[in-house]
Amino acid sequence: MVFSPPAEVTFTGMEIDLDPEDLHPTVPLRKVPGGDIFEAARAGDCARLALLLEAGANVNARDRWDSVPLYYACLAGHADAARMLLQAGAVCAERTFDGDRCHYAALNLDLRRLLKSFEARPPPLAPLPAALRAAFLACPANRAAFLDMMLQGSATAEAAALAEAAGFGPTDAASAARLVPPDITFYVGGKPIEAHRVILCARSPFFEKKFKTDWKDRKEVRFSEKKLSFTALYNLIHFFYADRLEAPVDDMEGLSIICKVCKCQELHRLVDKEIVHHRFAPYKATRKLDLMESQTRFVLQGQSLPPEDRLPSALQRVLHSCLANSRQEDYCNSVQNEMRRNSYDGDRADLIVKVDERVFRCHQVILASRSEYFKARISRTVGFLEGNNESTDLPCLEAHDMSVEAFEKMLEYMYTDKVEHMDPILAEELFDVASRYLLFPLKRVVADLLLPNLVHVSPAELCHWLMLSDIYGVMKIREYCLDIIACNFETFAHTREFRALLLTLPPPSATDALRTTHPSAPGATGNTEQGNVLDDLREKWLEAEAAELDKRDQSAALFDKRLELLMFVAEREADNDDHAGRLN
Repeated sequence: MVFSPPAEVTFTGMEIDLDPEDLHPTVPLRKVPGGDIFEAARAGDCARLALLLEAGANVNARDRWDSVPLYYACLAGHADAARMLLQAGAVCAERTFDGDRCHYAALNLDLRRLLKSFEARPPPLAPLPAALRAAFLACPANRAAFLDMMLQGSATAEAAALAEAAGFGPTDAASAARLVPPDITFYVGGKPIEAHRVILCARSPFFEKKFKTDWKDRKEVRFSEKKLSFTALYNLIHFFYADRLEAPVDDMEGLSIICKVCKCQELHRLVDKEIVHHRFAPYKATRKLDLMESQTRFVLQGQSLPPEDRLPSALQRVLHSCLANSRQEDYCNSVQNEMRRNSYDGDRADLIVKVDERVFRCHQVILASRSEYFKARISRTVGFLEGNNESTDLPCLEAHDMSVEAFEKMLEYMYTDKVEHMDPILAEELFDVASRYLLFPLKRVVADLLLPNLVHVSPAELCHWLMLSDIYGVMKIREYCLDIIACNFETFAHTREFRALLLTLPPPSATDALRTTHPSAPGATGNTEQGNVLDDLREKWLEAEAAELDKRDQSAALFDKRLELLMFVAEREADNDDHAGRLN
């Protein structure tokens, strides 16, 4: 459904008529808030950029001219905007298409120095690899090895600052200890590396075969340091979790060998290509630059691999296997259950979650690393059966007040960082699930899928989504609904559902001093950042209808009087409904 503003607005009972020409906004309106990250970068508007990045805008997105936002910030000479984009993960490394364009287009020397200082700093990880990397480094042996590697190339203070910035300092030890412990430990020359079988099997055919045969019942595997480099194996296993390879250039030969052994073919090819590059081209050095990592480290992002070799695709295959086995669970036949239990070894599940009458086979390391709620429950229930689960010896949790379909979508997000083919009917339940299970980024994913469907809904339904988005703090949906209502206010004023909604909302602020200072920021998390709904609606209506400063005060007063009138009508309608209900 597409709304269009009325040709004439008359505030009944106020004797105020507005010229139709005054109803046209002075600036074009966007149906969906969030703006254009390219325009914000070109203008150097850091406040706008902050809102867009918080809303989940892709910092490396391309426009129709195949340009990225960082290119426009460099071209226009906006150092602060460029720094903000770089800190958000914009790619700037030389010998890449985007990096070379940005270096070439940089307007001044300060921008070039800024680009160089970020050249060796890898962009932030996506939620899934970031959570699994935290689970890997939460293992005491892995965390100690991580700090040792940092100390080898820098001073103690610098390494401690890096570890603290990465979230693995001493203050995080207690929290890290609550994560799921590893189920396999490798020793190379007596030095341990701790890991989880499900991650290794998902990423490497070599590990999958070994854990089915030679290492099936083993808790420890020992290697000779003469045959295998500890650093190479550590960095490869770290890559399996984080989907980002970070390795010293001097250890690339050992890394190439272990990649070949583990049958990581595409990764092996890229490592060998980098070895050739370093062998025949002197590595670039930087001087007097504030680098977060030494440029003698090779950094490879998972995006450089084919999609099927990346972490989300690997865990998606694991999820499909678990869901297939979950559909076959049967409590009634113990013989069949025993046969199925033998066939379940391939999915490496170590946790059962029961939703209604459906049983799901899951993995503790995935659920605990993605959700603080599940981490707390798993830490209390390991070795304890919550439910009456006689078909398996695995720990069992029960999820209440949730449909099977919603739980499947939640699992899909936890394993893959995305949700595909969502029924819009599930959106409301998923917003509730994301809040109760502390999966707040899931709200943004669901909002992105729901947003295209809101174009076709009626004003009454849009009022319903405005109320829900305000309750659950789904800012993208909230901003969209407010924009549509502001641009079509009179259409909604004649809608009974909108008038009824006004009675459920806090009243708007009476004076400028008490009003919300800014409309709610798109993409803000939680309800603490969002303001009063009617204050935000008034601000958006003023942006559309009273862009000139000398008209804002008068227009704001008219808007408040209009709201008072609509609330009065809504109260009369509610009284009439109550009276009719008593008569019936």
